[in-house]
Amino acid sequence: DMREEAVERLRGVVRDSVGKHLYTSAIFLADKVAAATGDPADVYMLAQALFLGRHFRRALHVLNNSRLLRDLRFRFLAAKCLEELKEWHQCLMMLGDAKVDEHGNVLDQDDGSDIYFDKDAEDHEINIKSAICFLRGKAYEALDNRDLARQWYKAAVKVDPLCYEALECLVDNYMLTCEEESELLASLKFGKEDGWLSAFYSCLIRKHEKEYVVEAKFKDLERESCSISPSSGQMMKNNIDVLACKAEYYHQSGEYQKCFELTSVLLERDPFHLKCTLVHLAAAMELGHSNDLYLLSCNLVKDYPQKAISWFAVGCYYYCIKKYDQARRYFGKATGLDGTFPPAWFGTGIAYAAQEEGDQAMAAFRTAARLFPGCHLPTLYMGMQYVRMHNFKLAEQFFMQAKSICPSDPLIYNELGVVAYNMKEYQNAVQWFELTLTHTSSSPNEMWEPTMVNLGHTLRKLK
Repeated sequence: DMREEAVERLRGVVRDSVGKHLYTSAIFLADKVAAATGDPADVYMLAQALFLGRHFRRALHVLNNSRLLRDLRFRFLAAKCLEELKEWHQCLMMLGDAKVDEHGNVLDQDDGSDIYFDKDAEDHEINIKSAICFLRGKAYEALDNRDLARQWYKAAVKVDPLCYEALECLVDNYMLTCEEESELLASLKFGKEDGWLSAFYSCLIRKHEKEYVVEAKFKDLERESCSISPSSGQMMKNNIDVLACKAEYYHQSGEYQKCFELTSVLLERDPFHLKCTLVHLAAAMELGHSNDLYLLSCNLVKDYPQKAISWFAVGCYYYCIKKYDQARRYFGKATGLDGTFPPAWFGTGIAYAAQEEGDQAMAAFRTAARLFPGCHLPTLYMGMQYVRMHNFKLAEQFFMQAKSICPSDPLIYNELGVVAYNMKEYQNAVQWFELTLTHTSSSPNEMWEPTMVNLGHTLRKLK
């Protein structure tokens, strides 16, 4: 029998080996400790080392043989192995039965029992039930059941608002409409020290709002951050995640130059920040900076050949120099690598539209509308296609649908004005164009020049 201090020392070495990424050593030693003690915590440590060393089948075998799968953490780790093996139905079975409602409230969860784990750690951990909800969401998404995936992601954030990746999945994949995002945020229960997180989330989800509203949110975040430490307000103000949110906001307001300048500075600080990279690509494309797109796409393909964003960047470059066939090919490669990467679907549709291939453009936008129900752009683009075909009645229906998803985007009102003008409903057109200008986020920039011209023409018609 190993003596207690010898065992304790080896446990320390196992933890350190994992910290130094020496997984083979960790597995070798953890195996000896688990054999000596039979303690559930040691068996778990061995399974964890096997998982990190990418021995998923063996880790699963250890967990299954331990007869401890009633415990949530054992079940969760076993399900993580099944996730890595892409055995999604098995993964869901391992996580146990549970139901969730439309708002992400979990009903009758089969909780199992927490046997032995450290109870004091709970206030500085992410709740295991939240991690389980998140993994259920990922499994349903992999099985193409996006409705259930959305509900489980909501559940994960509700169970523990610190589970950031669940919110990121909902926001980045446009799973929620603007209204649903706000409702979800309002329903979250943050801890008393987590005011900064609540403020950050409200910066993350805002879509198209007035400049002063957005500025107030960023100010609020700075103020709330002081609860972490006295200097953290300043730190949060310069934090890349926060500034990337700001850049996204500039992009949505049509302030492309401002956006591009900000993302350029951010990418000098952290060249591998992919969220920032995506906003940078979008701004460069609007500004026609083909050189920047060329250099950036070369670097991305070199560093991340398996990521959709890299091939999307190549597509942006070709779109920018008006080589639409190549652009489409690379956007297609991006959707092939990740079928839920929104920009590549939009890019495919826009590239087809640029070549006057209306049917294919519509097919791409329809797919995007199905995959990203919270995004109004596909419906907006479909409406624009119908305007091209002079089918104004259908166009109007699509624009109204886009308006119900995101009522604050001025572009929708401009398009509704164009439709009304073409249908000779000049009084309505004036109202839509005026609404466009009241919805623009800041002082009018050149993006809204056409709206002013449209309004002028319409008023002339009413003379």
